[in-house]
Amino acid sequence: MFRFIREARDPQSSAHTGTLYTDHGQIQTPIFMPVGTVGSVKGVYHRDLKEDIGAQIILGNTYHLYLRPGLETLRAAGGLHKFENWDRPILTDSGGFQVFSLARIRKITPEGCKFQSHIDGSRHMFTPENNVDTQRIIGADIMMALDECTPGDADREYAAKSLRLTQGWLERYSRRFEETEPLYGHEQTFFPIIQGCTYPDLRVQAAEHALPFSKVGIAIGGLAVGEPTEVMYEMLEVLDGVIPDDRARYLMGVGTPANILEAIARGVDMFDCVMPTRNGRNAMLFTWDGIMNMRNAKWAQDFSPIDPRGTSFVDRTYTKAYLHHLFIAGEMFAAMLASEHNLAFYLELVRCAREHIEAGDFAAWKEQAVKRLVQRI
Repeated sequence: MFRFIREARDPQSSAHTGTLYTDHGQIQTPIFMPVGTVGSVKGVYHRDLKEDIGAQIILGNTYHLYLRPGLETLRAAGGLHKFENWDRPILTDSGGFQVFSLARIRKITPEGCKFQSHIDGSRHMFTPENNVDTQRIIGADIMMALDECTPGDADREYAAKSLRLTQGWLERYSRRFEETEPLYGHEQTFFPIIQGCTYPDLRVQAAEHALPFSKVGIAIGGLAVGEPTEVMYEMLEVLDGVIPDDRARYLMGVGTPANILEAIARGVDMFDCVMPTRNGRNAMLFTWDGIMNMRNAKWAQDFSPIDPRGTSFVDRTYTKAYLHHLFIAGEMFAAMLASEHNLAFYLELVRCAREHIEAGDFAAWKEQAVKRLVQRI
């Protein structure tokens, strides 16, 4: 049965640990969720996601999966878990952000959002009701309510109007969720999404409206979309005083290793971001000593491990010189190794955060870790 149990708490911050229980397994928080937008985490085997990276849950995206391979194929396959052969939990974003950022033409009304596919220009519409139906067919353990993602620099009038739209959609989404049943024999839940841009009172209003619809967890959206980092942290601090301890808190689309530690200190439990894989494909590696550009000539004859402090298979097996060579040669193996390394590092980062929260010294450890993580080496 879906539930979230809060466990240890750091005495010097709002950081805490917890366990989220699903039919596909337990998720220990804080947790980072690799992004598998179209049914795969780019360049990484599921075997490695489990055995080396230690992923407890991965993401799919409703917008992309709806367009391709399409709902008919997903339903015939028995849902996304069977289609991609992943037996651990899956979370799906509603696709609202992708409509906002990718659709060629979009029109948002109280009824829903009309959009043209970025693939072929075909016309579609998401409503709260058909978005529930779509995510039921996909079969994710955790579904996201349909929302409008406002840009980080939106003025107050637009942010307030957008929030009212999201609130109306949430009420309809919840009704449709209660009227329908899972299709594949495992329980599903959904997280409402807190919007409100960079306005503290709107964020509080959004949280208070959303909480009655939240059974297990709640998502924080509309951050890391152009606003200053310190403003993002301010919004998290505002919400920390509003969201009760029995709800898992999911900060959507964030971020750098330093962002993650700072957000954990402000009460966040769950994260996702394309940064580990996208940056990895472009030769940027995150390590315990800082950030490396593997195309840099300084690594050409450095035969030390990629990250001497790392514990992943990639770190134990390959050298900086070898990975540098692969990138310079244009080998696809370079992107695969870098993606696996970065994801393993992100999962190790949140595991270490959990250990320090349990030990009661997270705040002090975090301050020292952030200083190392942000430097270029």
